[in-house]
Amino acid sequence: MSNATHIISTPEQLAALSGPLADASIKKETDYVHPLYAEIIAASPFLTMATFGPNGLDVSPRGDAPGFVRLQDPKTLLLPERRGNNRIDSLRNLIQDPRIALLFMVPGVGETLRVRGTAKISVAPDLLAQFLVDGKPPKCVLVISVEKVFFQCARAIQRSSLWQHRDPALPRPVPTAGAILAAITAGDFDGESYDRELPARQKATLY
Repeated sequence: MSNATHIISTPEQLAALSGPLADASIKKETDYVHPLYAEIIAASPFLTMATFGPNGLDVSPRGDAPGFVRLQDPKTLLLPERRGNNRIDSLRNLIQDPRIALLFMVPGVGETLRVRGTAKISVAPDLLAQFLVDGKPPKCVLVISVEKVFFQCARAIQRSSLWQHRDPALPRPVPTAGAILAAITAGDFDGESYDRELPARQKATLY
């Protein structure tokens, strides 16, 4: 356990630890969605979304076909909210604090795209109609006002080998959702039934 003398607690200590900021790290930042950044968003089928509220920070995944997040204009993104588990932690946070951060990922690409801004939750019929899938609208659309955009270098993806092909025949490397629920509830939850029924339930409620 590190003692207090080994804790970085000031901006000066942090600057000494990290070293000078590269010129490219400064110049890559914009306060709008540059056309080349728009290409990354259009190609991305997955992102993580960070919000902050009364109960603290939250980060959750969002995913759909590439282009599911749309550019209304260079300062505005539209993110549809599909069916989920109804916890709506992120939406609750946005009601209290509109700040939002997104991390876009594109399979096979090392660089990711970071977006910061603020969001409003809209149920405007014309917005919902833009995001129909199989005739089904999203529950709402997040209208995101962009404040900062820049790409993140590929080192984290390279170190993790995230996009390295994994043989689907290999055993599952982590516990199933049902196993986790059964363990957390000390057997009160029927994890085996949950796992058995989950694929069909997910398929039927995807949109």
